[in-house]
Amino acid sequence: MEIVREWRDRPAETRGAVLAIGNFDGVHRGHQALLKRAQQIAEDRGAKAGAMVFEPHPRTFFQPDRPFFELTPMPRKLRLIELFGLDIAAVVRFDAALASLTAEEFVQQVLVNGLQISHAVAGYNFFFGKGRGGNPTVLQELGTQAGIGVDIVDAVGGAGEVFSSTRARESLAEGDPRGAAEVLGYWWRVVGEVTGGAGRGRHLGFPTANITLAESQVLRHGIYAVRVHVDGAIRHGAAYLGTRPTFDDGPAVLETFLLDYDGDLYGKKLEVEFIAYIRDDARFPDADSLVEQMRIDCEKSAQILREVDANDPMLAYPLGRAIAEHGFGVA
Repeated sequence: MEIVREWRDRPAETRGAVLAIGNFDGVHRGHQALLKRAQQIAEDRGAKAGAMVFEPHPRTFFQPDRPFFELTPMPRKLRLIELFGLDIAAVVRFDAALASLTAEEFVQQVLVNGLQISHAVAGYNFFFGKGRGGNPTVLQELGTQAGIGVDIVDAVGGAGEVFSSTRARESLAEGDPRGAAEVLGYWWRVVGEVTGGAGRGRHLGFPTANITLAESQVLRHGIYAVRVHVDGAIRHGAAYLGTRPTFDDGPAVLETFLLDYDGDLYGKKLEVEFIAYIRDDARFPDADSLVEQMRIDCEKSAQILREVDANDPMLAYPLGRAIAEHGFGVA
């Protein structure tokens, strides 16, 4: 996939292309409907299909002091777009200059004069331009005036809910990885480098690989069944996210015990897929009680993960299949 970052230079890659436009945080199943529409239109026209994304996320630009749970930082977002089969990703810098453009200026300067696209695809809830002055109807009107086509994709959902980045975040905060995955069409994951810890896990017989999550990544504290990608292999694990109330009530950390691994993970990059929530965090009266519960947690995790491996529900979805076949492998 070709990545374009300088839209003002009239990049040759985007001339005549069909671009889906949005923030695409999570590249969830609603976003995928936009990408699919762009692919279909591009195929009919013999053109390239792509996505136009903003960096940083506009929420981060307008509220820099407010932590924002970004489901997919840019490298992961671009990888998902690539796995979906797009030809181009146009990464547009969201800065004060871009934020100051009116809806009319955005269409003319960015889409027409800059990227020189032939067709735009946007969602039913796409707002753009200074003061959010542009909406889907305005985009269609301005596109007609400027000589580019515009398609608007309606809401996409299931089980009475619209697929959205917000819903995926809420599911993770509620301790519902499966719910988040049904919105996304793949298992959500964190990526990080293993750091040193206090060593209690090893002393208790459950050595863990520790990853520090960003403050904005709000997940329910407790025990999870996880799949861990390390050194080109996928391993089963039980992960703990919490403040270790039995010992010190310190800062929250993700501690992952690999069920079928006996090696040193320090300094390695892990990708941890959240599959199922096992139980809430708890304070135990002593270390022996904690160890006994950890054995139970690991048994439950192993059973769940065996069942998912045998019949992975995410293989029903395009990105779930693409990730299983080609891997993720990004920071």
